[in-house]
Amino acid sequence: MTNKLYDTSLSLLTDLYQVTMAYGYWKTKTSEKEAVFNLYFRKNPFGGGFTIACGLANVLGYIENFGFSKKDLRYLSTLTGNDGKPMFEPEFMDYLADLKLTCDVEAIPEGTVVFPNEPLIRVRGPILQCQLLETPLLNLVNFESLIATKAARLRLVVENDTLLEFGLRRAQGIDGGMTASRAAYIGGCDATSNVLAGKLYDIPVGGTHAHSWVMSFADEQQAFDAYAEVLPNNVTLLVDTYDSLQGVRHAIETGRKLVQRGYKLAAIRLDSGDLAYLSIEARKLLDAAGFEDTGIVASNDLDETIISSLRQQGAKINIWGVGTKLVTAYDQPALGGVYKLAALRQEQSAEAVKTTEQVDAPRTNGWEYKMKLSEQAIKISTPGIQQVRRFRDEQGFVADMIYDTESLEGSASQATTMIDPLDFTKRRRFEADRPYEDLLVPVVKSGKRVYESPDIHTVRKRVQIQLANLHPGVKRFVNPHTYPVGLEKGLHELKTKLILKLREG
Repeated sequence: MTNKLYDTSLSLLTDLYQVTMAYGYWKTKTSEKEAVFNLYFRKNPFGGGFTIACGLANVLGYIENFGFSKKDLRYLSTLTGNDGKPMFEPEFMDYLADLKLTCDVEAIPEGTVVFPNEPLIRVRGPILQCQLLETPLLNLVNFESLIATKAARLRLVVENDTLLEFGLRRAQGIDGGMTASRAAYIGGCDATSNVLAGKLYDIPVGGTHAHSWVMSFADEQQAFDAYAEVLPNNVTLLVDTYDSLQGVRHAIETGRKLVQRGYKLAAIRLDSGDLAYLSIEARKLLDAAGFEDTGIVASNDLDETIISSLRQQGAKINIWGVGTKLVTAYDQPALGGVYKLAALRQEQSAEAVKTTEQVDAPRTNGWEYKMKLSEQAIKISTPGIQQVRRFRDEQGFVADMIYDTESLEGSASQATTMIDPLDFTKRRRFEADRPYEDLLVPVVKSGKRVYESPDIHTVRKRVQIQLANLHPGVKRFVNPHTYPVGLEKGLHELKTKLILKLREG
C-alpha cells in the first residue's frame, strides 16, 4: 500500500475535536471572536534543567500552506454522528473551503533555551482559526524541541568530540526519522547518517559500513582492503564483526596500504563489547603503528549517561554515534506541551455557561482573561497576553519574567518585580536599567509570514551560544539547579485573584 502522507493537504493533521469545536464556533456565530492562545510545556524533559525550542521553521511552513483541499472537504462530509447523519452541514464545508488564516503569531526563535510555563508560541486571532492550529503546532514543536534538547545534552557530555546521529533505522517512521535528524543537528550533532535529511536540510552526512560488508568476503582483511580500494577518501572500518582487537590489527594493515597510495585511515568503529577497555587497547595499537590521527568511533545504544561513564573510565573514543536513544528520546518519549486559551476580546453573553474550571476573569484594556484551574498546581494555566523577558548580566542569563503585554508593569521604563509562581515569598526586583531581551518575536502578521527563518547552521550555533550563557548548575544532569522563572507582580496578583474566585465557586 502506498504511503500517501506527503501527496495530500496537511490541514487534516489535527484531532477531530478541533474540527468539531470549529464547527461549534461557526454554528454559534462566535467564530470571529478574538482570542489569544499560548503554547508552552510544564516540565523540562529528561529530568534536566533546560529545554531547546525547536520546530518553528516547520510551523511557519504549515501556516503558509494552510487550507482545506476539495479532497479534505469531501472526506469531512462523510463523517457522521451517532445517529448516522452527517456531522457537519454543507455550508460549513463551504466556509472551510474559503478559509484563509488571519492570525498574528509571535514565537521564541529556534535554538533558544527555554523553561517550563514560558509561551513558546502565542497565537492571536479569530478563535476558530486559533483552535484549528492547536494540534499541528503542538505536533511540530513538541517532538523537535524534545530531540533538540536530547542532542544538546549529548553535546554537553562529548564536549569537543565529534557527535553523529545514527538513528534513522530505529526512528518512528519516515517523518519521525526526518524530523529527528533535523532537530538533532540543531541541538548539537555534527552530522547524520540520514542521506535524505542531508539533502533536504543541508546537514553533513557521515557513516561507515555494516557487518554484512565484512561477512560478504572470505575474511576481514579482504573486506577492509576492498572497502579502502573503492572508497580511499572515506575509510572508517568497523572492527568488531569477529574479534575487535584483531579487527584493529587488520585495519592497521589496510591503513598502511592507504598511506602508500596517499590516503589515510580516518577512523575505526567499535559497535559492541566493553567500549572503554576496547577503545583504550585500540588506541595503543593504532598509536604504536603510527596512526595517532586515526579516530575511534563508538556506537551501540549510547546516551548521555553511558557516554559520561565511558569518559570517566578513560575511554579513548573521540567520535560518538548515537541512534536509538536520541531519535526516539528513549527515556522520555514526549515533551508534554500544551496550548491554552488565555484571553478573549469580546464579552461572553449573560447566558454563557460557567464551569468549575473556567470563568470570566478581570478585564484589561477590553480583554477578558481566561485560565484553566486544576487540582494539580502544575496544570493551572496563566492568563493574559504573555511575553517572556530574559534578564542578563555580564556572566549570562539571570532570570526570565513572564509578563502581560497589556499591563503597565511590563513596561521597560520602570523597575519590575518577579514572583516565583510556586512560592510567593520568593521575589526578585529588576531595576529599569537591567539589560534584557523580550523573547517572543513576530513571525506571522494577519496570516502572512513576516519572519525569515535563519539557516539550520545559524540555528545550531545559536544553541551553543545560548547554552554558554547558562549557569553550569542548570546544565548538570543530576539535580540541576532550577533556572529562575517567575511572573511579573501584576500578572501574579491577577492570577491569584482569579484562582481565589474559582475556588470560591
